Amino acid sequence: MLIYTAEATVDTGHPITMREKTLTMATLNPQVKAVEYAVRGPIVIKAGDIERGLQEGVKQPFTEVIKANIGDAHAMGQQPITFVRQVVALCCFPELMDSPAFPDDAKQRAQRILQDCGGHSLGSYSASQGVECVRRDIADYIAQRDQGVPADWNNIYLTTGASDGIMSILKLLVSGQGRSRTGVMIPIPQYPLYSAAISELEAVHINYYLDEANCWALDIEELQRAYMTAKHHCQPRVLCIINPGNPTGQVQSKKCIEEVLHFAYEENLFVMADEVYQDNVYSPDSQFHSFKKVLYEMGPEYFSNVELASFHSTSKGYTGECGFRGGYMEVLNMDPQVKAQLVKLLSVRLCPPVSGQAAMDVIVNPPQRHEPSYAQFTKEKRAVLDALAHKARLTEEILNSVPGMTCNPVQGAMYAFPQIFIPPRAIQEAQSLSMAPDMLYCLKLLEETGICVVPGSGFGQREGTYHFRMTILPNPEKLKVLLEKLKEFHLRFLEEYSQQEPQTNRNAQDQHSEMSKKPD
Repeated sequence: MLIYTAEATVDTGHPITMREKTLTMATLNPQVKAVEYAVRGPIVIKAGDIERGLQEGVKQPFTEVIKANIGDAHAMGQQPITFVRQVVALCCFPELMDSPAFPDDAKQRAQRILQDCGGHSLGSYSASQGVECVRRDIADYIAQRDQGVPADWNNIYLTTGASDGIMSILKLLVSGQGRSRTGVMIPIPQYPLYSAAISELEAVHINYYLDEANCWALDIEELQRAYMTAKHHCQPRVLCIINPGNPTGQVQSKKCIEEVLHFAYEENLFVMADEVYQDNVYSPDSQFHSFKKVLYEMGPEYFSNVELASFHSTSKGYTGECGFRGGYMEVLNMDPQVKAQLVKLLSVRLCPPVSGQAAMDVIVNPPQRHEPSYAQFTKEKRAVLDALAHKARLTEEILNSVPGMTCNPVQGAMYAFPQIFIPPRAIQEAQSLSMAPDMLYCLKLLEETGICVVPGSGFGQREGTYHFRMTILPNPEKLKVLLEKLKEFHLRFLEEYSQQEPQTNRNAQDQHSEMSKKPD
């Protein structure tokens, strides 16, 4: 008999008894099974299968799969910012320092970063907290962004994207058993990283609902309701906010942030502020306010006491450098002994990618007016943000023109999260397939048009409402095609599932949908 292994092929001459595997679904960590991540879930896997089939000549009613499921700017055709790539290239291959093709300001930044790297090489490990000069540059950036609010580089930690920092802070915060188990307050809809991390760490989800009828605003009464309800079965310790919002695209007002921070102060909650979209604000009536700056302006009683971790990333903004996995977190008012435990925890993973740290440094330390790269850098940055603002308006206008679909203004971030009417017959079909109704909708959309979006059920939504998240990142021409195909599909979907349906049923669901938008 031939036995095939990864190492060799052996002819034993005897039958082989296969032993039971040590790792099976029965022995798998149950917290891993509980993890769900809709952004790369079943719809996306199906899209990949269809895409491979198209490449192999399988006939479909479309010629390409348009992946509007994830905020991956470069995959959607956005061009890199030249200066970012120049500095990282120089760091990776210092021999380019002699090339006249690279500007002096890029060379100066690369030389400074390399001087802080072991052996003057990007291939060496950095300190677990990150390269020191990068941490100092981030502190300077934060102080400038927040108009003079002090920032200490010792409170800055480089991370592998923002996700790594979020997970590290949550690991510190989760403790207790039964009614003393840590509860984590997260917005609904939310970015699935949070629900996945909470499940993995076996913490308790505390959902607070954003107000869809008020452009996804954060309502303080809803925060209080969620907190008081949760106190009966867990110990709420953490409040997570995403601003600008993902998947909802709202930008929270300064007044709203003040109320949230006052609430956190009163209830002694650790605040986690996900601010990775801070450069992505499109509405002329909206402005990004960092939680740290607002906290500082509330006075020393708040600024000296509220524990706050805020997060940023290379993956979003105007650079869209997802693959570098660069990011940082700033941690305020953490107990010094706990801070030492954080450093210990970070040291287990050695350090974040140093190339990502270099990219993060360029984002917080861009060319200045007197430097040779300033004009090109500013032109490229403005072009990206202006294009995103145009696509945000275009998406909102077209989606709101579709019967049975409503979309709040995309004030910021990179996504639209429209509410869709799903006829009762489609809901019944989805239930018979043990599937969420918006999952059925998104699956049919993919199979009929090649458009891949993520069902709202993967982010959380009020019962009786249905949504999907789509990115606004495709180039304007492709985005228009996507939106027109989406509009045509939605009308077909309504017609198919509304045939011979009693009018009273449809009116009832419309009424239910409107009621479910209102806060409890």
